[in-house]
Amino acid sequence: MITDRRRLAGSDDALVQRVAAAAAAGVDLVQVRERDMESRDLTQLVIRCVAAVRGTRARILVNDRLDVALTAGAHGVHLRSDSMPASRARVLTPIGFLIGRSVHSLAEAITASEGGGLDYLLFGTVFATVSKPGQAPAGVKALAEVSAAVRLPVLGVGGISRDTAPELEGTGCAGFAAIGWFADADGYLAKKG
Repeated sequence: MITDRRRLAGSDDALVQRVAAAAAAGVDLVQVRERDMESRDLTQLVIRCVAAVRGTRARILVNDRLDVALTAGAHGVHLRSDSMPASRARVLTPIGFLIGRSVHSLAEAITASEGGGLDYLLFGTVFATVSKPGQAPAGVKALAEVSAAVRLPVLGVGGISRDTAPELEGTGCAGFAAIGWFADADGYLAKKG
């Protein structure tokens, strides 16, 4: 699950409730991706999300803000493709802290995985998505190529829905990430929870 409080819930309270529901439904990773929030507010939101998943297998990751992730006691950080190298972030983090990175091409995936310090890659966009208007989708063939080329788990992202998720079968990806599917009242959580 990737958060976007404006699409998912409209308020911090509703977002935290949605995170708790996702964790209860079996979601493994929740990326708190609230890029417009000030550090203090984001830290408080992440603290609440960490508390909301306590007792489940879900882990809270913070989008690109290692400082906030460490301060709030998050389980990891998700780095953008243009962020600091994961190997640099790794030396600042405790044992068991998860680090992922967004990648958008096979070459970028190989370079990122060879750089060390990562636990997973997020590849996309796989399908057209409202989150990235105007960006051409890479497609499932590209996802399969990336998944086969690196030793890290690869998650597909971008336009993942109940209709498109079955197309990920056979790509070798470890799973998927989505914003819209979790925002949709008839989506993932309604079917799982």
